[in-house]
Amino acid sequence: MAAGGIAWPFMACAQQPVPVIGYLGSASADAWASRLEAFRAGLHEAGFDEGRNIAIEFRWANGKLDKLPELVDDLVRRKVSVLVTPGSAPAAVAAKRATTTIPIVFETGADPIEAGLVTSMNHPGGNVTGVAALTFETGPKRLAILHEALPSAKLIAVLVNQRAGVVVGRQVKDLEATAPQLGLQLLVLDASDDRTLTSAFETMQQKRAGGLLIVADPFANSRIKEIADLALDHAMPSIFVNPQYAALGGLMSYGGNIVETHRLAGLYVARILKGEKPGDLPVMQGTKVELNVNLKTAKALGLALPLSLLGRADEVIE
Repeated sequence: MAAGGIAWPFMACAQQPVPVIGYLGSASADAWASRLEAFRAGLHEAGFDEGRNIAIEFRWANGKLDKLPELVDDLVRRKVSVLVTPGSAPAAVAAKRATTTIPIVFETGADPIEAGLVTSMNHPGGNVTGVAALTFETGPKRLAILHEALPSAKLIAVLVNQRAGVVVGRQVKDLEATAPQLGLQLLVLDASDDRTLTSAFETMQQKRAGGLLIVADPFANSRIKEIADLALDHAMPSIFVNPQYAALGGLMSYGGNIVETHRLAGLYVARILKGEKPGDLPVMQGTKVELNVNLKTAKALGLALPLSLLGRADEVIE
């Protein structure tokens, strides 16, 4: 009897269900590798570890935004404890449309109010809160950095997913407002699937664009390596917001520190799992930006980058 009395509570503890986090990724696991690591680090910091006291259900759209509603509906049917939508306003919007009861934690470069995710940054209310990354705000600075690297270039190609709506609309407007101040013209090209991505590079080469700026959106994030390879193949100096871009062979990246914002998203998920309400948690704002330069790619392009630019880089890949 004594042995049974000891074993029973142990078995009951072992059988207690752990909270399940529904992770709705607009890109792919490979593209999101560093973000996932940072998200898990935030959870760990707050006492949660996958496989120990939480589980994570992953759903990946691989850049196909029309799949998001179906994927999030599946997670809602599984009655996950929290939904997290990292790096994607469309994923966050799809989650908000799918449920008003399951807590949602977003991480997005879009303006959360403009995207319709919350009505107030300080008092979001409802079942949604999250982290706003420095993505949209840094677009004009990316153009200025590309201009600094390519002072003789007058035509800059801008790669956008025109199906992404508000995700790209404001970014393009900001770039169009900044370009004349730098003496630049923009060649805006659609890249909403693999076919248009390939044709966009052919067009920018035909039009003799001097450089390329990639506008942030889930499709571009899901094709980081492909875009970096295409840019090198077409001898096109380029810049993107995602630091993985430079690490994977793109020339430069500049934008919010995604390690910081995804770690913060992990911390917010943990606070909700501990009982706090998302509507009571103010939307956090990322504060760190970083410039990464791939010197190996610069040499392959025959490009001598200014020492002033290299001196400001947070990371120089050689």
